[in-house]
Amino acid sequence: MQIDPSPLEAQSETRQVGETLRLRRQMRGLSLKQVAEPAGISVGMLSQVERGLAAPSIKTLRAICTAMDMPVNWLFHRDGGQESQAAEYIVPVGARRSLTYHDGGLVKELLTPDTQPTIQMLRFLLKPGASSGEPYSNAEGGKCGIVLAGTLGLELNGVEFVVNCGDSFAFPSTAMVRFWTIGDDACEVIWVVAPATV
Repeated sequence: MQIDPSPLEAQSETRQVGETLRLRRQMRGLSLKQVAEPAGISVGMLSQVERGLAAPSIKTLRAICTAMDMPVNWLFHRDGGQESQAAEYIVPVGARRSLTYHDGGLVKELLTPDTQPTIQMLRFLLKPGASSGEPYSNAEGGKCGIVLAGTLGLELNGVEFVVNCGDSFAFPSTAMVRFWTIGDDACEVIWVVAPATV
């Protein structure tokens, strides 16, 4: 028999979901309005959700997460007690969150928690033939990384580089960047961004 959560537990979960949404929005550099409008809700409603004052429906949660390019399951990965405290600083291997692009050709795993928005570490897994798509840039900060397996093609401001296994790289976030797998082997890259952007 499944026991329904107590009102206190439900309230705690509502606060936790709201806090996760707020951290994600701030990390993406989005205003309340920039998330609320595409989600089809009012700014006031989103503010209440973030402060844990309103428990949104699953449909509303999906809409908010879609507006921030965030899978809904990211909201429900933490437990209480010591594990909840550790989640402020530590991401266990089994709790990594991921985003998949280009039909599974590129997978990004987040290795740092949202509670540390000044820096972000990711693990990129690129299948043969996979790429990041069109060049892009960020408004501030820097990026660096190291190739752990395979060979990475890296384009910075229109200039192409070959980054072999074991090689590392660094560049300003304002540079127009594109990257892809070179050769027939998959590529694994640890990628660090400051401040966090994903």
